[in-house]
Amino acid sequence: MKLSLTTIGIIFAILAYFSFSLLDTIQKTAVNYHSIFQILFLKYFFTLFLSITESYRKNNHNFFKTNSPKLQITRSVLSIIESGCFVLSFRYLSLADAHSIGSLTPVIVVALSAIILREKVNLKTWIAIFIGFIGVLIIMRPGLSIFDPKSLIPLAAAFFLSLYQIVTRKVSEYDSSETSLFYTSVVGIILMSFMMPFFWQPMQSYSYLLFLGIGIFFSLGIYFQIIALSFAKASVVQPFHYTLILWAIILGYIFYNDLPDLPTVIGAIIITLSGIYVLNIRSKSA
Repeated sequence: MKLSLTTIGIIFAILAYFSFSLLDTIQKTAVNYHSIFQILFLKYFFTLFLSITESYRKNNHNFFKTNSPKLQITRSVLSIIESGCFVLSFRYLSLADAHSIGSLTPVIVVALSAIILREKVNLKTWIAIFIGFIGVLIIMRPGLSIFDPKSLIPLAAAFFLSLYQIVTRKVSEYDSSETSLFYTSVVGIILMSFMMPFFWQPMQSYSYLLFLGIGIFFSLGIYFQIIALSFAKASVVQPFHYTLILWAIILGYIFYNDLPDLPTVIGAIIITLSGIYVLNIRSKSA
């Protein structure tokens, strides 16, 4: 049976998010023994390798030239902040909690697009956005003794990731994806090189295995995502981002014996449904 291009894209999207889930599972252990800056330096090093590989695959030999240097630098800094926040959240929260709160990103993107880019958002979408935030409140439970201020970390990550995606959308009007990958990696490597010496944690025998796993699954996740988007529209691929929550629950239980409580599950379902609705409305209006 011959698969359609969209089906192939969906398969690679699922593989991409599964790879990212394995990446986060390893990062949850790595961040307890190494600084965030060591982990991010490694990821940006692999991003540089990917940008060069993808550029030569597409015969783009001018990938290092940008038409929007300010936007590229802004985008790169936002990438560092959101990545750092997400990795830090794994130190204090379960994978399921961090990913459930972080999955509010598509909802925040639409809200910020309306505020920053003056894009028109109808009443139904604003209601879906509001419901998505209710889902986060159910997970975080502010005002109750069970509330953990550290749950604000993945929320901050989702906010900066949303800004990153908005800037990325603007940058795509001027530069190719491999050019954006290149500048993200270069800015990341330079900044992490300055920060690492001040927060260096000694390498252990298992460090190399952890870092190898981070490099492999980070590279696979990005590459599978690139392939997925080459076969299917972004509007088809994006909703599969929510499979991260499912993988986080499964892998969190297998490796860390973490199981989300009922409010977290309810909140995650609310965020997922509101996010998929917002993405669906957005794709129809595009």
